[in-house]
Amino acid sequence: MSVALAFDIYGTLIDPHGVVDELSKHVGDRAWEFSNTWRDKQLEYTWRRALMQRYENFPVCTRQALDYTDMLLQTGLDESAKAALVQVYRVLPAYDDVPASLQALADAGFHLFGFSNGVEEAIVGLLEHAGIDQYFEGVVSVDALHTFKPDPQVYHHFIEVADTARENCWLVSSNGFDVIGAVSAGMKAAWLRRSQSVVFDPWGVEPTLVINGLEELKYKITL
Repeated sequence: MSVALAFDIYGTLIDPHGVVDELSKHVGDRAWEFSNTWRDKQLEYTWRRALMQRYENFPVCTRQALDYTDMLLQTGLDESAKAALVQVYRVLPAYDDVPASLQALADAGFHLFGFSNGVEEAIVGLLEHAGIDQYFEGVVSVDALHTFKPDPQVYHHFIEVADTARENCWLVSSNGFDVIGAVSAGMKAAWLRRSQSVVFDPWGVEPTLVINGLEELKYKITL
């Protein structure tokens, strides 16, 4: 039976810290601190909105997290600076190992999908800008359900869209909460450990496999 790979986008294929160069123009040597706080708050806002059932889409969460970070760090960004940062977020780069790894997986016969908290239009634009859109059969956005990962229904939605058996659906993600969500919903999941300093949540729910680079997938998942 066909194997469907659901690739998380931000932090897995696309580098959310690709905004650091633009941030450096506005906040100087606090760029990495700003980027990390912005990313953490962005995710926190998605979880809170999903739990409260007060949905606003990912771009809204991203902009509100930007505003929060600016206030927290007292960086005094004006509206033009914020607009420039949001624009860069729409054209973030792919990690170096992504194009060749996706090519190898597609050539091997895997069915590849983008699977993201982001809205479909933005994700398609990111993949096109990174030059990797041709490897995907489609993009599955949680926006269609008005909730966010790791709500169980988003993983069930992916299985339905992929139209393959649950046991042949894999999530590939660098985000531990995403991996736990997928496994809890009955999918298999590969945790991409992009940094050795990152630890997996000790919840007693383990990834199906752990990889240190996307190129390992071809050899560790069988069709």
